[in-house]
Amino acid sequence: MSTLVNYIEPVKFKSFEVASKRNKSYEMSSFVETKGLEQLTNSPMEFVEYNKKQLSRIYPKGTRVDSSNYMPQLFWNAGCQLVALNFQSLDLPMQLNLGIFEYNRRSGYLLKPEFMRRQDKPFDPFTEDIVDGIVANTVKVKIISGQFLSDKRVGIYVEVDMFGLPVDTKRKFRTRASQGNSFNPVWDEEPFVFHKVVLPTLASLRIAVFEEGGKFVGHRILPVSAIRSGYHYICLRSESNQPLCLPALLVYTEAYDYIPDDHQNYAEALINPIKHVSLLDQRAKQLAALMGESEECAEKPRESLGRSRSDASSSPPEEACRPPPALLSPTRTPSVAPSQVQRDDLIASILSEVSPQSVEELRQHKAFVKLLKKQYRELKELRRKHMKKICSLNKKQNAQLSQVERSRQRSREGSPRGSLGSMDAVRQGQGQELQEWQMQGLLQLREAQHQLERDCKQEHLHQAQQRLREIARDCQTAQLKKLKEIGEK
Repeated sequence: MSTLVNYIEPVKFKSFEVASKRNKSYEMSSFVETKGLEQLTNSPMEFVEYNKKQLSRIYPKGTRVDSSNYMPQLFWNAGCQLVALNFQSLDLPMQLNLGIFEYNRRSGYLLKPEFMRRQDKPFDPFTEDIVDGIVANTVKVKIISGQFLSDKRVGIYVEVDMFGLPVDTKRKFRTRASQGNSFNPVWDEEPFVFHKVVLPTLASLRIAVFEEGGKFVGHRILPVSAIRSGYHYICLRSESNQPLCLPALLVYTEAYDYIPDDHQNYAEALINPIKHVSLLDQRAKQLAALMGESEECAEKPRESLGRSRSDASSSPPEEACRPPPALLSPTRTPSVAPSQVQRDDLIASILSEVSPQSVEELRQHKAFVKLLKKQYRELKELRRKHMKKICSLNKKQNAQLSQVERSRQRSREGSPRGSLGSMDAVRQGQGQELQEWQMQGLLQLREAQHQLERDCKQEHLHQAQQRLREIARDCQTAQLKKLKEIGEK
């Protein structure tokens, strides 16, 4: 039957190395959920690379006699194309599956994100850092009120969950229960904040309504990449993702680019530059007033000292020609403050145009990222060669073990019964020596691999430091050039 299929040929999965060596995109392998979790746990990045070239199918394990489901989001994060579920169970995994594939006009197909399709972009589904080229989001959800939720006099509450990467998945937000008003309850509480959503294209927001006893009322699955800021009237769906006629929620959402806490001041300055400039001017005036007072206090002792010396040394006509010190202080102190204010304004304007780059910004440079990818490939190739050596050593050891076993069987068949005990003792000693030799070989191989990886990592660290220094020097040269241009202007 398999030869009749034109597009996909099912094959048994052996390893990612074998699949990469065969490199046949029309071959598809099926994984039971336990086998898929094992591959995802041990080799997450290799699993993602495998799904860039071939199809993979995940299906529930046979021990799920109650037809329960696993969370499909785990395998969507690795790029698995066919994640099979038990459709007879409308539990949370099934609701998430129906809600996700509601979009793209319910065609049943969703395009994977670009970084999960490109060959030059490695991706770790367990990452906690921002992915290169992907802008993380901050999402705020405020539940305001509900309409036509229930005709019973029970308490109603709303749960807000986020599903995506392990670092993005959060299931802890819940409103208080309404006090007996289930028809049109009003909550108007503080918004629920998902501070950092690393991959918005893989994340989904679930808003579910329950009665106080835990009875399901309705829910809605929304992709984070499609959320827009503003007020929304969300119609709820049933467990089978069918639209409910009247139940709905009024919510307010905000979705914007994630800004680290260290860069909040820069972001506020870019959002409201007038306020930022006025704040700088206010600080400059305060510093100018403080420095002006200190200059005035420093001039007064000098003038009094000068008058005492002139009384002792100079003649009366010279003292009459000199202007009184009271006339000098009003003209000298105002000349200090304006120059200081202009100087502070100039410094503030230059710093606003030429800002220093942090180490994190230097790490995002294209040359540094390219070096990290190259180092990752080198380390991966080194480990691949080590696994190849281990496989060849295991084959050699297994061949020797089988040879010893065969010789033992032949000797047992051709020897009298009395000498069997002594021969068994000799063979047992040989077997122990062979096992010790095998263990020593594996240990030596592992020690050699450990030393190679250590040297390789030290060399990579040295290269990364050298590349960061070069990038920093280039950035400094560009900033000095810009400062020179500003100075010429």
